[in-house]
Amino acid sequence: MNKISLAFSAALMMTTAAFAQTENEVPKNWHQLDKATTGYYGISLDKAYEFVKTKKLKSKTVTVAVIDSGIDTLHEDLKPVLWVNPKEIPGNGKDDDKNGYIDDVHGWNFIGGTDGRNVKEDSYEAARVYHKLKAKYGSLIPDESSLKASEKAEVEVYKKAQAKILGTGEEEGGPTVEELKEFESNVTHADSILQIAMGKKVFTGNELKALNATTDEIKKMKAALYGVMDRNKALDQTNKDFVEGLKDYVAGEVRKDDAKKNPPKEFRKEIVKDNEADINDKYYGNNDLMASTPFHGTHCSGIIGAVRDNGKGVNGIADNVRIMMIRAVPDGDEHDKDIANAIRYAVNNGAQIISMSFGKDFSPEKNWVDDAVRYAESKGVLLVHAAGNDAKNIDSADNFPNANYIDKKGRANTWITVGASGDPKNGGLTANFSNIGKKEVDVFAPGVQIYSTIPGGDTYGSASGTSMACPVVAGTAAFLLEYFPTLSAKQLKYVIEKTAQAPDIDVKVPGTADEMTQLSKLSKTGGIVNAYEAAKLAATIKGERKITKVVAPKVTKAPAKKKK
Repeated sequence: MNKISLAFSAALMMTTAAFAQTENEVPKNWHQLDKATTGYYGISLDKAYEFVKTKKLKSKTVTVAVIDSGIDTLHEDLKPVLWVNPKEIPGNGKDDDKNGYIDDVHGWNFIGGTDGRNVKEDSYEAARVYHKLKAKYGSLIPDESSLKASEKAEVEVYKKAQAKILGTGEEEGGPTVEELKEFESNVTHADSILQIAMGKKVFTGNELKALNATTDEIKKMKAALYGVMDRNKALDQTNKDFVEGLKDYVAGEVRKDDAKKNPPKEFRKEIVKDNEADINDKYYGNNDLMASTPFHGTHCSGIIGAVRDNGKGVNGIADNVRIMMIRAVPDGDEHDKDIANAIRYAVNNGAQIISMSFGKDFSPEKNWVDDAVRYAESKGVLLVHAAGNDAKNIDSADNFPNANYIDKKGRANTWITVGASGDPKNGGLTANFSNIGKKEVDVFAPGVQIYSTIPGGDTYGSASGTSMACPVVAGTAAFLLEYFPTLSAKQLKYVIEKTAQAPDIDVKVPGTADEMTQLSKLSKTGGIVNAYEAAKLAATIKGERKITKVVAPKVTKAPAKKKK
């Protein structure tokens, strides 16, 4: 999963003095601002709204599917914009619209069980692939001269998985699992002490900053927790959310380390109970969209469509949008079958744009995902995907899902891959974690220190990652489609990419200390998404989309599950 970018590993190796180095504050809505009038490298959203207002354009509702970890369905800034299935009666335990999914009022959860349990954590795809092929070929890579063509391709994947799990011996030194565990323990201990000092169990990093530490111990604990929260640009988050995020991160690293020796636990199989080897076995899951992991999906959804101008929290980018949540991404790597079915669910239920902030290094059933992507394109749906947070060049490094079809028959024409940009005032114009690619990354968009909705009903905070840049583009696409509803998915892609603005300064190459270059060397367009310029171009284009009332298709009722 392309998680929110975290610097826990780096922070572990740094001193308390380094923690004290803070970056300049930026406005909470910096990503929406206009460079010419404010100096911040945002998407010029206010100018875009002014433009459509001068054109006297009225908006039409656009449905955006967010394939993610879940959503806080009760959040004050999201509840009014949740997609509602018009043919489903809430809570009656029936499949009213006969689409195979019971009580799918606001979307569907493909990683849940019919008994109400949900997949929270899962293994990594590299581990799943490695141990599956190890069982077939053994620990040693077989002599390829004796293999069939199909087996040679499989062995190439095995080599990559083996290198990913066991390492190549050339990796730079980093924190060990034991060091990470110790780091987690120290941060957790500091948090427990600071809860007493603060006089409350839950507080934000900014509130902690204002704490007057009266003893050396409190000063030390404050420096430890505040330092790592500041390093991760998480001062708007609560200590509770941040520490839980740290625990999830460390747990993931522990699972990675364990995968070197042991086959990964089949978390999903024990709960979902479908036949994962059969893509046609698609009527599984439940309607619990919040589950126990709603942070990521809630944050992404708010970026797209949090209610504008209601005097609460944040303004989303699109002002007339409905968010359809499809839960398919655990804490770990998503499964190809769930992503394929999530895309099809979104398309079949009227989504016009799909936002996908997840990704992985291996995709054993990519053909299933490709078929779903082709289906989405055939129905005129735009797919927006996060480029990933590994500071790698995905022109050469594997990154899934992607626009390239595995059968070599072209690539998706309604797909946008998004890298993360920042601002010189919050760390640099390119995010130091963002993946790049002259061929594979289409555009950049703000993805550093993005303020949005987080679980808690009325809670907000900042997060960073290409996971945040992706919904910035999805939200911009939704805004454009609202006011220019005849634009096809291909035209939306064209408009967004054609008007991306090349920065007026060189940028740092992510993952390097000080290597500078032009953004055009790191992405196809060489630009940052700009809603205002996109709206101006959209106004000059004759749309190809026919305006029809969106109605969920009639689907034959799902066959009854066989008892096991």
